[in-house]
Amino acid sequence: MTANAEHPRPRRARGAAESLGSIVLAFESIIVFLGGLAVYGLKALPEPIPPWWGIVGGTVLAIVMLLTGRVLRHRWGIVLGWVLQGIVALAGFLVPALFLVALIFGGMWGYATIKGASLDARNARLAAEADTANGD
Repeated sequence: MTANAEHPRPRRARGAAESLGSIVLAFESIIVFLGGLAVYGLKALPEPIPPWWGIVGGTVLAIVMLLTGRVLRHRWGIVLGWVLQGIVALAGFLVPALFLVALIFGGMWGYATIKGASLDARNARLAAEADTANGD
């Protein structure tokens, strides 16, 4: 056996905001892809744009959401997630049902990032108190 097989590298600890946010984006990516199919099927894009761009847009947005879930440890990853929520809301002008998707997943995203950050701050505070609790 090699040294790496005997001693695997420990996984990086993920905060609550990162974990909850990546879950929301993963599920939302499925719905966004299906929304792209709806844009295509309803031919909801303006006349000069071919309808198949609905599938392309939904697929690209879904992939970006999945990739964003991997960078949520950075502040810009959270901001990118908010931008993606705005794009989904704008898609509601093409297919009004996407306004409901934006409302539901935007609410879940807000809860995941705001409450997750609160939990992360609380956990950091408790860990700092535990380190100094022994009288050092």
